[in-house]
Amino acid sequence: MAVSVVMPALEMAQETGKLVRWLKKEGEPVTKGEMLLEVETDKAVVEIEAQGDGILAGVTAKVDDVVPVGQTIAWLVKPGEQPPSAPTPAQTGRKMAAAPAAAAAASASAVPEPASVAGARISPKARRLAREHGVDIAKVKGSGPGGEILADDIVKAASQSTVGAGLSRPAEGRPKGGPYEEEKRGPSDAGTGVAAGSSRPDSGAITSIGRLMAERTTQSWTTVPHFFVTRELDATALNAVREKLIPQIEQSHGVKVTHTDLLTAAVARALRQHPRMNASWANGSLTMNAEVNVALGIAVENAVVTAVIRNADRASLGELAKQRRELSERARANRLQPSDISGATFTISNLGMFNVDAFTAIIVPPQAGILAVGAIADRVVAVDGMIGVRPTMNLTLSSDHRVVDGARAAAFMNDVVIALREPQKWL
Repeated sequence: MAVSVVMPALEMAQETGKLVRWLKKEGEPVTKGEMLLEVETDKAVVEIEAQGDGILAGVTAKVDDVVPVGQTIAWLVKPGEQPPSAPTPAQTGRKMAAAPAAAAAASASAVPEPASVAGARISPKARRLAREHGVDIAKVKGSGPGGEILADDIVKAASQSTVGAGLSRPAEGRPKGGPYEEEKRGPSDAGTGVAAGSSRPDSGAITSIGRLMAERTTQSWTTVPHFFVTRELDATALNAVREKLIPQIEQSHGVKVTHTDLLTAAVARALRQHPRMNASWANGSLTMNAEVNVALGIAVENAVVTAVIRNADRASLGELAKQRRELSERARANRLQPSDISGATFTISNLGMFNVDAFTAIIVPPQAGILAVGAIADRVVAVDGMIGVRPTMNLTLSSDHRVVDGARAAAFMNDVVIALREPQKWL
């Protein structure tokens, strides 16, 4: 029996996926578990594995096609078997626009639309975007099945008009304070990106990831009640411990430990002691997460993705460093898996490698917090009542006031600072 290959749902709010590349050619044999295609969502480009054995046949989606979630785009058939002539959408646990006219009519009854677009085939997300950015649906040509208008069509239309200028601008650069982590090679190594002094390629093109990241950042900033707690800490002991551990971790795990690895370890252990900072807020309710999954921002071309280190509180420093390097390599090679970008309970955003002293980051819903990390630099400070120079760094915690109050956020931050100031006590 033929196995359908469908556009997968990689996250709750996903309506479509963009086909980046087929990893197998039509007519080639495919083994279950083998990587079959690459799909771009608003978070990352991920590889999708085959759900069965067979020969790839009946391919209907081309590279760069934007396809609704659940739609069949190919088949895996047995030798000599023909793919079904009428592909049937897979059940994905959500309602697709199979009856667009009825869906449009129901939506129109709740939110009046111009008569010229009555009965238009349009996804709920696209309708909301059109309303928010003043796009006339009647002038939009849908790229979905049967001419259905998708969210990408609205975004494209908005970016081409004066009304949509505000929607396209955020994607021209990085959203202010978004999660971001790169590597500075040298004494104050902080992450895993490009070398310090080099520049990321930037074509100016607005990718789906960048566009939707801008949309989500705006949504978070305007709907989540942020508040901020800032601390400065002496990084003398942190630098010393890292230098001591570099040869040990390289020998045991084959990777160079970075400040980001030490930060991740300290934050993960503090989250275990402060479960409210590890909680999530969604649909008006609080969820206490059993796992501590820390996301790190990683720079890719024209976008930033957040890759997740799972159960970070239970991993050794060497294991954290190895996971961080593997995630970074997969992200830049467009080889992230769905599990690599989902399930985060907290995010670390590190801009220290760009010599940023301090900044505030925007929370990634439904997470309760994000930690913004500045550069380690020699600064004049008070040492035992005297003027001295010490390597210090600034941390700024953004918290969701619906989940934690100021006292809880301050207590969490205090434990993180103590752990980083005295790493030899817990490593």
